[in-house]
Amino acid sequence: MTTPSDTPAPQGNPARKKALTAVSAVVLAAGLGYAAYWALVLNHFETTDNAYVQGNVVQITPQVAGTVVAISANDNDHVQAGQWLVRLDPTDAKIALEQAEAQLAQTVREVRTLYANNRTQGAQIALREADLARAQADLQRLQDDVARRQPLVASGAVGQEEFKHATAQLAAARSATEAARAAVLAAKEQLASNQTLTEGIAVDQHPSVLRASARVREAYVALKRVELQAPVAGYVARRNVQLGQRVPAGSPLLSVIALDQVWVDANFKESQLKNLRLGQPVELSADVYGKNVKYHGTIEGLGAGTGAAFALLPAQNATGNWIKVVQRVPVRVRLDARELVDHPLRLGLSMEARVDVSKTDGRMLADAAAAPQAVQTAVFEQDNREADTRVQQIIGQHGGGGSRTAAATRAPSAKPSVPALPAAPVSTGSVALAR
Repeated sequence: MTTPSDTPAPQGNPARKKALTAVSAVVLAAGLGYAAYWALVLNHFETTDNAYVQGNVVQITPQVAGTVVAISANDNDHVQAGQWLVRLDPTDAKIALEQAEAQLAQTVREVRTLYANNRTQGAQIALREADLARAQADLQRLQDDVARRQPLVASGAVGQEEFKHATAQLAAARSATEAARAAVLAAKEQLASNQTLTEGIAVDQHPSVLRASARVREAYVALKRVELQAPVAGYVARRNVQLGQRVPAGSPLLSVIALDQVWVDANFKESQLKNLRLGQPVELSADVYGKNVKYHGTIEGLGAGTGAAFALLPAQNATGNWIKVVQRVPVRVRLDARELVDHPLRLGLSMEARVDVSKTDGRMLADAAAAPQAVQTAVFEQDNREADTRVQQIIGQHGGGGSRTAAATRAPSAKPSVPALPAAPVSTGSVALAR
């Protein structure tokens, strides 16, 4: 019989120990691998899925009030810069332009009359000076005659009656000479007065002509503004105008969005901003295309405030029940325009942004000396040039030879033309297009 002390101790499960050891080794290796991956890779990137596509929404608003008589674009149509989109009734604008042109023509002819009066006054001065010379000659002749007769009165060779008659003629001659001299002075003053209205300027630079020209330009541009043009090339959105609608100046009729000039606003947490710099590369993906389509861009700017700071109702944290909320700052990312051609984006689409922050030697704020990107259009400059051309033609036609623009008298009369309205009626499905 064996005693308990003679019984061998039970041995542990070696398979279980091996399994636990293997699992521990795997977990440790995974932890070390993740730590190495974080230190070498993840530590150099900042990511966010709170990013959205943004772009310029160009509103088309009339600058003059009117009634809509034609529409040439619907929602989602692509339009070119300068293409007309909405046309208002041009009747009132045409009448105003005709009145302004008639007033300019009349003003030019009135100013030409001022120049002609200068020449007339010059001729009047010459005539008055001739009269003065003749009166002075008569006065001198009568003075000599009286001086010759005066000694003969005492001897009786010349009668008293004859001498008094000669003296009266001398007095009349003096009065006539003074009148002629006054007439010359008055003519010279009148010439000087007229010359103050025309001195040193040509007909087309006269203030009255310039004022009438400005009214013609104003009326011409107002007529051109009845045809609303697309300032930029893009796609039509939010069209809410209908035929026959009376629209006031400034009311939004539709919008044009240039989808080839969009950008991304990525909202990063405030704790992620310390490593973000201008110019850092960004890799993005859109939910609409999935992870396989990658966009590449660069950080163009960091927001000047958090989203809550610019909210319609900013948060009031000075209360008793305060809960800290992590704030986010919008970061603007410029996209590669070539990638937008193959995979176009729409405003408001969700994006995921991944910023490479391995290099932090850039600036966090834009340099004040950097030139901003210009956002402008040259579509409306043509209207001003056409208005100037029309003004010069009117001045040339009515300015005669006294205007510096006399060469324009032979230029053809070019009145602003408004394209003919589409003859086809509007169907129930869509607007009849006048391409």
